[in-house]
Amino acid sequence: MPDSPSLSPSTGTSRAYVGCGAGFAGDRPRAAVALVEALAACDGPRYLFFELLAERTLAEAQLRRLSDPERGYASQLFAFLEPVVARCLTLGIPIITNGGAANPTAAARRLRDQLQAQGLTARIACVLGDDRVGEAADADWLPADCPRDEIVSCNVYIGAEAVAQALAEGADIVIGGRLADPSMVVGALRHAHGWAGDDWSKLAVATAAGHLLECGTQVSGGYFADSAHKSVPDLAHLGCPIAEVDGDGSLVITKVPGSGGGVSERTVKEQLLYEVHDPAAYLTPDVTLDLSGVRLETLGTDRVAVRGITGHPAPATLKGNLGLRGLWFGEAGISYAGPGAVARVRLALEILRQRLAEETPTLTPHFDVIGVASLFNDGDGTWLEQALAAAPEVADVRLRLGIVDRDQEAIERALQEVEALYLNGPAGGGGVRRQLGESLRTRAFLIPRARVTPYLAWH
Repeated sequence: MPDSPSLSPSTGTSRAYVGCGAGFAGDRPRAAVALVEALAACDGPRYLFFELLAERTLAEAQLRRLSDPERGYASQLFAFLEPVVARCLTLGIPIITNGGAANPTAAARRLRDQLQAQGLTARIACVLGDDRVGEAADADWLPADCPRDEIVSCNVYIGAEAVAQALAEGADIVIGGRLADPSMVVGALRHAHGWAGDDWSKLAVATAAGHLLECGTQVSGGYFADSAHKSVPDLAHLGCPIAEVDGDGSLVITKVPGSGGGVSERTVKEQLLYEVHDPAAYLTPDVTLDLSGVRLETLGTDRVAVRGITGHPAPATLKGNLGLRGLWFGEAGISYAGPGAVARVRLALEILRQRLAEETPTLTPHFDVIGVASLFNDGDGTWLEQALAAAPEVADVRLRLGIVDRDQEAIERALQEVEALYLNGPAGGGGVRRQLGESLRTRAFLIPRARVTPYLAWH
């Protein structure tokens, strides 16, 4: 077929267009501006979603909410919304996001006030019911060995039902907490095509579309690129991805026309398998997705059809995620450069090991030598010692200490030992940086589906 650099118009069957403006909280806030204009040119139902949560994000958001009841949503939520919300309201493009994080209602109130100040109105629906932290202390569905006094967040991954309901009731903007990533797309497509909540084949297509889009520009070349092995054009201006989904379940992945990056069978394959535990039974709140028979076909430039998707009934349980506090993480580093840098960093390492064994014997320090052994380093230091023994003479290395423990005061003393190397260590050390903060950890659990009832709150 000839190349088709623009979005495909709707043909004999209804076609919906869903674009992803962000794949994580640290994405580029203004990337969605071009995406909205691309959606504006489409003929059919159009939706924009922002995926802004990761496992620890909710715990961090819950801490912000505890310090300020009007916070707790994704820290950059409004950086993503503000450049596009007025245009989306004008065009009738609903916005869906899980960026409400630990406080969707606070996000909705702030957004409502900002829109009113601009003379704009919108129907804003909050999808609630995922946040179970208030009942976690006494919950019988949590593991028996769960340290309940350390729980800071407790959220259940909820599905598309409430999103579809909100859109059916006229929502211009849907703000949720722990909406499962692909479920935002499932909700949009259920609304666009009227698909039932037990149409497993159609929900599987919708979930696959959501999974392919949920990481944003990963499917359009970001994270895929690998210098000469996998070349991607204009990585500095990657285009946001778009799913074109027909009422019969046909699915095409493309991106903003004229943007950087590229959508190919290779990028789609990588994203299709990304974070999937079992391609034949990928469990989501909406459907059990089977990708084992998927076939891809290139339809033109940046246009890949995805076929052979099948689905089975949704699991009886939903996944939940706990955010736990109680630990502290500290790190400090010092650099050595010039002749003999490796020998001097080795000497600094020996000094620190002796000092910490004497001053903070209860801690388990982790050392890296950046430039010699860091990413491939192991917990007990075996790799580090081997790498140092065989290290060539490099002129720029940095010693890094990292510690996770419950004893905040002991960690502070250990970090101070790194700074003390300025005068008490080898010659030429410099650039000491140190930081200490709370270390949040996560733990998954399962909860019976019947124990979770998502609901809407309107603003």
